[in-house]
Amino acid sequence: MAGNYPSFENPIPRFKNYNFGSSSSHHQNHDGLAVEDQQQEENMMIKEQDRLLPIANVGRIMKNILPPNAKISKEAKETIQECVSEFISFVTGEASDKCHKEKRKTVNGDDICWAMANLGFDDYAEQLKKYLNRYRVIEGERANRHGRGAKLSSPDN
Repeated sequence: MAGNYPSFENPIPRFKNYNFGSSSSHHQNHDGLAVEDQQQEENMMIKEQDRLLPIANVGRIMKNILPPNAKISKEAKETIQECVSEFISFVTGEASDKCHKEKRKTVNGDDICWAMANLGFDDYAEQLKKYLNRYRVIEGERANRHGRGAKLSSPDN
């Protein structure tokens, strides 16, 4: 069964086809690679600390759900850290693709809810949508208390 899942060792190849370069020229370097391609590779090299959620935060979230006397191994924290970071990238990538097709630059909460549902996480998407609507109400009330007025962007309000 484990062989049915894709490897999550390095999520960077998912972005291989994105064009991050700004130049359209293709000068060759000594290795035969186009300079633009080499620059894209360098831009896509992401430090592990920038790719993963902070391990302390992951450990704290894990500890909150466990009994007070439970211990969590470093390996368990690192495994969950990889999984949740990959999951976030997976959902955000789907939402980003939607925004790109719609010629928008900003991914919003509704896009994330759509991506969750589109990827088959319907139960989570429904709960997230409820949370998002509550969050918007609270933020609107907070903005009104400070005299700034609330600009809610949810079509459900």
